[in-house]
Amino acid sequence: MDSKQVKFWFQNRRTQMKSLSERCEKGTLKQENVKLRTEQNALKEAMRNPICDHCGYRCTIVDINIDEYQAKIEHDRLQDEVKRIKVLADKLLGSSAYLEGSTTSMMENSDLGFDAGRNAIGGINVVDTASPMGLNFGNDLSSCLPVISPRLTTSLVNEDVIYDKSMLMDLAFAAKNELLKLAENGEPLWLKSLDGGGETLNLEAYARSCTRFTLMKPGHFTTEATRAFGTVFSNSQTLVETLMNESQWVETFSCIVGKTSTIDVISGDIGGSRSGTLQLIQTEFQIISNLVPVRKIKFLRFCQQVGEGTWIVMDVSVDTMQEGSHQCEIENCRRLPSSCIVQDMLNGYCKVTWIEHMEYNENFIHHLYHPLVRIGLGFGAQRWMANLQRKSEFLAVMMSSVNTTSDHAVCSSGQKSIGKLVQRMTRSFCAGVCATIHKWETIQRANGEDAKLMMRKNIGDPGEPIGVVLSATKTIWLPMKQHLLFEFFMNEQTRSQWDVVPSSGPMQQMVHVFKGQNLDSSISLFHVNGDDISANQNSRLILQDACTDATGSLLVYATINSLAVNMVMNGGDSSCVALLPSGIAIVPDCYHDFSGAHSCNGVSGKKDNGFSCSGSLVTIGFQLLVNSSPAAKY
Repeated sequence: MDSKQVKFWFQNRRTQMKSLSERCEKGTLKQENVKLRTEQNALKEAMRNPICDHCGYRCTIVDINIDEYQAKIEHDRLQDEVKRIKVLADKLLGSSAYLEGSTTSMMENSDLGFDAGRNAIGGINVVDTASPMGLNFGNDLSSCLPVISPRLTTSLVNEDVIYDKSMLMDLAFAAKNELLKLAENGEPLWLKSLDGGGETLNLEAYARSCTRFTLMKPGHFTTEATRAFGTVFSNSQTLVETLMNESQWVETFSCIVGKTSTIDVISGDIGGSRSGTLQLIQTEFQIISNLVPVRKIKFLRFCQQVGEGTWIVMDVSVDTMQEGSHQCEIENCRRLPSSCIVQDMLNGYCKVTWIEHMEYNENFIHHLYHPLVRIGLGFGAQRWMANLQRKSEFLAVMMSSVNTTSDHAVCSSGQKSIGKLVQRMTRSFCAGVCATIHKWETIQRANGEDAKLMMRKNIGDPGEPIGVVLSATKTIWLPMKQHLLFEFFMNEQTRSQWDVVPSSGPMQQMVHVFKGQNLDSSISLFHVNGDDISANQNSRLILQDACTDATGSLLVYATINSLAVNMVMNGGDSSCVALLPSGIAIVPDCYHDFSGAHSCNGVSGKKDNGFSCSGSLVTIGFQLLVNSSPAAKY
């Protein structure tokens, strides 16, 4: 076919897809219309022929005009909304004079969530389950909806963007249903990953489904969608609380989640249960490298119990409410229905199905990391699942005292205190590499983007030394497998080859705590030159946190005063221990290799399960205090 025929073929194809989508939506609208009419007739009949709950006989009431009654209710609700919007305008503009002159136009152009059956984005409006008779529409919505107060139909204003709360509720339920479909289906919708560690979404099969999320991808965006399964030593409610609690969520996924804030709680807990909770969250997702910018995303998090011992925690970007949203152009990524489904098991564990579905602009990622991100090892479900399982095992270890090998006595409270200290140390290292949490100022870039120097000032954080802090980061490619590099860095005998601290002599391991079933993931405390710390109370020790799995390896360490170590080992508060961590992050290069060999920087590799993975990407990060004066200038 010539170019003109190809062009017409694609045009016809798009027209067919659009027609199919419109027919599906039209059918859905017809079904919804029939259901709403049935409910309306049932309610009218119930009001015309009421039955007394005590005697069971029909009540005699004066006939009323149902339409007038409903109109009066709507009028009262709209009046209440106008008052609320005026208050909001007073806060934003300092006066409601502007609003008073344009109330009519705002009411005409704004969807306040009172339309019968549909709202401005073509979805089903939220329904108050406290309505008479409690009719179920048969679409898995009304039976599980929380009781929505009238305030939820107001608008949420944040950073010059106005979000209608009824639209947010509609988006949350649509995304929840989409996530359930993705979780329940197998092949051909999901295909096994080449590395055998998870599944990837068949984009062609997914494009044939008629959902609001299949036709919204910006033309310059790339899609990554992965699914992973696993078991976690926890019950479903505890795990759901971890995901819904901001501080616990950040602590559990400290290697992935950067700075996070909850903008608004649209629907709170009902009856002490997380089911029905809807939050608007802003966060940063990260790969521990200076070559991959953080993904800044504003998304909804919705939690609902969908069965006995079964919960769904769903995330979706708010910019998916409208096709071609300007917000995704700013953030350069969007999160389609993602997160997990948790189901209790009989042995104290729970089964977790994790789905990550993202669309992003690949131009902002360094070419070395393109393969890693494309197959999902960078931000995909396998990495989230691995972090969740590691954290679960680590918490189980912290509850016991049988996993510590030490020349020095460590009480149970001391083990927990050390655990909290290394968690803070690892999170601080990730923030220093990815420039999250704190406000960093870039002062130098060498060789384009290969190296990065940043600086900031600490004037009040007790967990860090006071003064000007420097962060230096460098990412390199090495022709060695990930596990071989990790073994090299973990070897105490070879540490002097890359670490300047023990260069004067060997290191002695004082404390060693296994963090889980993988014995390479551990917490260690070293003393340089093998001296007994009792001989020098002011000696410097090295605290180290190490973890590894198929998605990558991480080794973080920091020098710490022996007096602080003794205090922590005796169960003291570790939050006041000042440290500046350094570390090494290792990930496989994941280069596609269909020919049997691959060359990167002049080095060839062999084919392995569809990916060469002959080398590794190593990110080295250092943090140090360059000026201890609180009044120091950059």
